[in-house]
Amino acid sequence: MAVDLLLGLQWGDEGKGKIVDVLTSKYNIIARFQGGPNAGHTLVFNGKKHVLHTIPSGIFHEDTVNVVGNGVVIDPVIFKKELDKLAEQGVDYKKALLISRKAHIILPTHRLLDAASEASKGKAKIGSTLKGIGPTYMDKTGRNGIRVGDIELADWKEKYRSLADKHEDMIKFYNVEIQYDLKELEVEFFEAIATLKTLTFIDSEEYLHQSMKGGQTILAEGAQGSLLDIDFGTYPFVTSSNTTAAGACTGLGIAPTQIGEVFGIFKAYTTRVGSGPFPTELFDADGETMAKVGHEFGATTGRPRRCGWLDLVALRYACQINGVTQLIMMKGDVLSGFKTLKVCTSYNYKGEEITHLPFNIEEENVTPIYTDFEGWNEDLTEMTEASQMPKALNDYIDFLEKELEIPITIVSVGPDRKQTIVRQ
Repeated sequence: MAVDLLLGLQWGDEGKGKIVDVLTSKYNIIARFQGGPNAGHTLVFNGKKHVLHTIPSGIFHEDTVNVVGNGVVIDPVIFKKELDKLAEQGVDYKKALLISRKAHIILPTHRLLDAASEASKGKAKIGSTLKGIGPTYMDKTGRNGIRVGDIELADWKEKYRSLADKHEDMIKFYNVEIQYDLKELEVEFFEAIATLKTLTFIDSEEYLHQSMKGGQTILAEGAQGSLLDIDFGTYPFVTSSNTTAAGACTGLGIAPTQIGEVFGIFKAYTTRVGSGPFPTELFDADGETMAKVGHEFGATTGRPRRCGWLDLVALRYACQINGVTQLIMMKGDVLSGFKTLKVCTSYNYKGEEITHLPFNIEEENVTPIYTDFEGWNEDLTEMTEASQMPKALNDYIDFLEKELEIPITIVSVGPDRKQTIVRQ
């Protein structure tokens, strides 16, 4: 059996959580392969909103197993809060949630390091969520990290103390004012570790391999978006992990030959949280309307999202590096009411028209070139069949399919799992 992938194709916040929830009934296992609690997957069903940060989005389906893979970094404190909320909602997470022993743990001092590093940058801040993600991945690649499997060992607290002391020395190096009480933070941290130890830890690569051999269906769930990938994103304004299809292989221990469908999710327009270049960003009434109608605020941070027209240059790039086989368009309903829609189909890059994403897309180098489309006024949120969609929306979708040479098989027309139109 092949493993299917579900990935974001923009700067995150594309709506991956909802689509995982919609697709989960087709899969036995949902496996998260990278990132940490800087991700926020929002799901809406039965009139209620649910926000997940580390736990896979299949957790609300009773018969689905959810795996947190080795490529994920886990903050036990945030993880415990997620578990507590699930328990309040009657979710039996202990039988449905498995944790890779090779996943790395975010320490309280990782978060403090993150804050110190960001404060030291002044105006050059990269827009970190201050969750300690970057410092944890730095310790991982520096071979200093603490993994979930370590907390099963008798001497793990000595290892913790040694690393935390090293972090405090590093915090002093930044020479910025960071107020904290580590002993207080550690009380909460060790309480959360005790909760984490009540879950089932697994050698996830072996578990997934045996599951595939046994005919189990698996969906690998990504976090953030392709344009935030540490290698292929708009560096340095990126996250600290590989958010693209390759990250699923290293983040779960799955061979490239075992990848099946690659579902790529994008918004009908573009958003970005935090700093970094954004060629199609709008600073006018259209951008304000997108933000207001689309409720564009980060699920994890609450930060307002910057909004702009769809960037087809960047989207094509994301499709190429991920090998996307099916596209899923989110938030088509947000564009209802615009008289004219614009799509960036190429860039003016240093005086030359190009259709690929160059090394640098800063404002001084790149000017978007747009193609205009007729808008639609119909309310899409009550539509359930592709035949109900207005002609202007179908024309918009047809153009994107032709340009990207990939079918758009699902269109989301609202946040609820029921507000999903299948176009196959």
